[in-house]
Amino acid sequence: MSHAIRRPGPILTAGVAAAVVLTGCSSSDDESADALVVSTFPFGVEEFQEAVVDPFTEATGIEVVLDTGSNSDRLSKLDLEGGGGSDVVLISDYYAALGQESGLFQEVDAEQVPHLAEIADFAVEEGYSGPAYSYQLNGTLYNTDELGAEEAADWGLYGSEAHAGRLALPDISVTAGQLMVSGVAETYGEGPYDIDAALDTLGGWAPGVLQFYTSTTEVTNLLAQGEIVAADALSGFATEMVAAGEPVAWTPPATGSYMATNRAMIPVGAAHAEDAHAFVDYLLSPEAQTASAELVGDMPVHPDATVPATITDVVGDVADDPIAAGYGTLDPAELVPTRGEWVERFAREVTAG
Repeated sequence: MSHAIRRPGPILTAGVAAAVVLTGCSSSDDESADALVVSTFPFGVEEFQEAVVDPFTEATGIEVVLDTGSNSDRLSKLDLEGGGGSDVVLISDYYAALGQESGLFQEVDAEQVPHLAEIADFAVEEGYSGPAYSYQLNGTLYNTDELGAEEAADWGLYGSEAHAGRLALPDISVTAGQLMVSGVAETYGEGPYDIDAALDTLGGWAPGVLQFYTSTTEVTNLLAQGEIVAADALSGFATEMVAAGEPVAWTPPATGSYMATNRAMIPVGAAHAEDAHAFVDYLLSPEAQTASAELVGDMPVHPDATVPATITDVVGDVADDPIAAGYGTLDPAELVPTRGEWVERFAREVTAG
C-alpha cells in the first residue's frame, strides 16, 4: 500500500469542545521559546526523554520541550489555541481522529519523513493524517495457577459460572474498553461495530464481573491480591508482573483481537513544522523505536527495531507482526461519531446493574 499520509474526509458530527472537558495540564517553559514543543503522555516521561528526545537533540541540534497531560486535556488545550502551542502531539488514535475532524492536525508530509516508507502498513493507514509510532494489544491477563492459556483466550471465560465474581473487565471509557467491546461484537455478533450484540453479551456477563476497572493499578492489584483470576487488559499491563516472576501471563483472544495505536500528529499551527517532521522521522527510526521499546515499553512499528525480552516475554512473536498474528485496527469513522451513545449505553446496559 502507499505510505503517503492522506487526510480523510469528515468522520465526526461534533467538535472537540463538545466531546472533551478541559482540566489542568502541564505547560512548556517560556524560556525555550525557540524549542520544538512535543505534547506527550504524562507517564514514562524520563524514559522517553532518554530514549528519544536526548538522542534526537544530539543528532540534530534541535532543542525539545515536553508538554505533558492526558489525551483529553491536551486535545482541549490544542483546540482552545486553534491548533497552536505544540509542534508535535503524541496521542492515542481515538483522540487523533477527534482532533482531525476539528481541523487541528495537518497532513504529515511523507517526503519529509522518509521512515514512513519503512514502517508497518497498519501504522500508515489512511484514516489518520499522522503515523502510528507504537501500539497496544488487547487480550486477557490471567493467573497461571488458576487458568491455562487456552481457557484464558476464550471470551466465554467472562461468562463462566466457575469463575463468577473473580473476573474484571475494562470500562468502555478506557483504551481496552473499546477493544473489548469490538472483540465481543465480532465474536458474538456480526462484526466489530455490532454494539447491540456486544452490550447484550456483556450485560449477561456483568453479574459475574467483580469490577469494571478504569486504571492499570486496579487490575494489577486485584490480580496480585488473588481477588480475580483474569481480566481483559492491554498487554503492557502484564510487563512488570511477568518480569517480577509472578504467576501471571497474558494471551491474545482466540477471536476478536484488536489493537489501539498511538499516533504522532503535527498541529496545523505548529510553529516549527519542519523540525516537527524531523522529530517524527526520528521517532520512527529503528534506533528510536528500539530505545523506546527498551526504556519506555512502546511496541515498535518499524520492522528493523529490536523488541526487548520484557515485551516478548509477554506477547511472544505477536510483536513481530501483529496483523499476521490476527490483530486488527478499528476504523475511527465507525467509532468517533457513536462514542457518546455507546458510552451512555454501556453505563446503562452493562455496569448499572
